Amino acid sequence: MTAEHNRISSAGSLIIPALIIVGITVTLRSTNNMMVTTMPIFAKSLFNFSNVSVGELTALTYATTFLATSLLNPRLESRQRKRVFILSIALIDISLVLLYFSNAYGVWGIAALSGVAFGIVFPNLVTSASLHGDHRAQMRLLAIYSVSLSLSLVIGPVLETLILPVVGYRGVFLAFLPISIIGTAISPVVRFPSGASERRGRQTLGNRSLHASFFSISIYNVPFAAITSFLVIYAQQNYHIGSSLAYSAFIIFFASSFSTRLLLAIRPLEGLKIPLLVSSVITAVSLLAVPFAPTFYWFLAVMVLLGIPHGSIFPLTTMMIARGTAPEERNAANSYFMAYNNILFMVVPVLFGYLSSQIGFHLDFIFLGFSAAVFLIALITIYGRDRRIFYRE
Repeated sequence: MTAEHNRISSAGSLIIPALIIVGITVTLRSTNNMMVTTMPIFAKSLFNFSNVSVGELTALTYATTFLATSLLNPRLESRQRKRVFILSIALIDISLVLLYFSNAYGVWGIAALSGVAFGIVFPNLVTSASLHGDHRAQMRLLAIYSVSLSLSLVIGPVLETLILPVVGYRGVFLAFLPISIIGTAISPVVRFPSGASERRGRQTLGNRSLHASFFSISIYNVPFAAITSFLVIYAQQNYHIGSSLAYSAFIIFFASSFSTRLLLAIRPLEGLKIPLLVSSVITAVSLLAVPFAPTFYWFLAVMVLLGIPHGSIFPLTTMMIARGTAPEERNAANSYFMAYNNILFMVVPVLFGYLSSQIGFHLDFIFLGFSAAVFLIALITIYGRDRRIFYRE
């Protein structure tokens, strides 16, 4: 009877945190994804940006995100961070309105402004999801957070595909404003850790699980950084299709990702090494297949395959960090982890955009496939024997 009561009590304690995580993650990540995937094609179509300029615009967004994530967020104590978190979400609402009225010059400032806001938001969301005291509940909330990310990445592209033909690229930003405002309304109840015991700085940067997470997430986020900025452009140019149909590739991609994360939430994993190996192989093979997809529908099939590692590698990596860090250093660890991701999203779009103008998109994707293999080999060679990183002790 007592065990049954404890299970019911534990399940009940998850309901409110889970609803908060789902609500704010879906609204903010769908808005974030819309902005970072639409601003490149918006700038190219309306302002005649070159591929290099498109990459630089995306890099600017992630550069300011990096600065906020690595320099500002880890240095704020919990109470300050919560106030800045709420203010940042309101700043996202303002950015959507400003994008509607932007020109070829103003879009750079808005990209920078929104980057700062998202740099504060996402490290605190993943930290909030990992704060439950019970290990199994903590893993469950992290899985729910990851599922929410994927759900938002399905909802956002579906909405954009439906409304884009009606309102155009400018109107899309205003259409997402009500969704973003919901996130603003939820933000005051997001849980933050106690500030008294939080640990920051070099001690956290020396954590081996954090180091391994950099290699793990690089396997997928190097190619994903390029896909985010250039997927629609590549599909339009290579298959000679309209923007709405090209953008629908994101629906297929994120639906596959969502299905993978939902499976991980239903059946949590104890060992991480084999799933990471499988996901990495799928990543490399799928990227190498992109240039050889003869039609747009074959291209969509490849997007289904690429969605699987997108759905698996991020939650596996956040579990790696949660297992290998103490609660008092988790905000700093997640901030540095997100900052590293922002470095990737700064560098890769510029490099990919430059290479596409020199060697073409087809060879670019082959290069990305080999990069996934290199990061996997580095991860297994350096950290493969460390059980604390890949298994729950």
